[in-house]
Amino acid sequence: MSALAGLVDKGLMAPDWAEALAPVDEQVAAMGAFLREEIAAGRSYLPAGEDVFRAFRRPLADVKVLVVGQDPYPTPGHPIGLSFAVERDVWPLPRSLVNIYVELRDDLGIVPPRHGDLSGWADSGVMLLNRALTVAPGSPASHRGKGWEPITSAAIDALVRRHAAGHPLVAVLWGRDAQSLRPALGDVPCLESAHPSPLSARRGFFGSRPFSRADALLREQGGEPVDWTLGASSE
Repeated sequence: MSALAGLVDKGLMAPDWAEALAPVDEQVAAMGAFLREEIAAGRSYLPAGEDVFRAFRRPLADVKVLVVGQDPYPTPGHPIGLSFAVERDVWPLPRSLVNIYVELRDDLGIVPPRHGDLSGWADSGVMLLNRALTVAPGSPASHRGKGWEPITSAAIDALVRRHAAGHPLVAVLWGRDAQSLRPALGDVPCLESAHPSPLSARRGFFGSRPFSRADALLREQGGEPVDWTLGASSE
């Protein structure tokens, strides 16, 4: 059984994503071997194994907004396999997520929830994709350059092909790292701003209105807007 077929069989990846990522199946297998080697050497990784491919659990056919992150939070108990999101019981929330919620409220009048679980956005068609899908605890960016990038690049290529075939898509690129992907996105409409990190949020993230602008771009393409509420109320 191929690595991707194994993920589908375990309910960890949608079948259409496995089909789209078939050209990098060997790389997926290699990353599985890398993670097993880390464990064998006494080194753990985040997020939990069943959540490594969580961004691919919702079907490719459902994706209408791509939000690109860098790598998972390196704090045990925090990352859930979706960029910028954390487990529901995490408090205080990471500062980047706090700033995302500030902008959500300012942009759409949505009162954010107290939790940081962004699964509701994923369910509404937002792919929260980190460039590297794992990290060593306490060591940010430790798994960048280890082999995840060809896989996440293949995922972005699949989204670009789908957009070229007439399916609505918007890419949200926060920060220079995400914006480096702009050439790979072709004709996909992109919303670019500073990163929501407290180090940069006041240099162009606050006031950028990514949520309403993404919805407007989806409507221009004949698509439906995203449900950004996360079960919260609107002002």
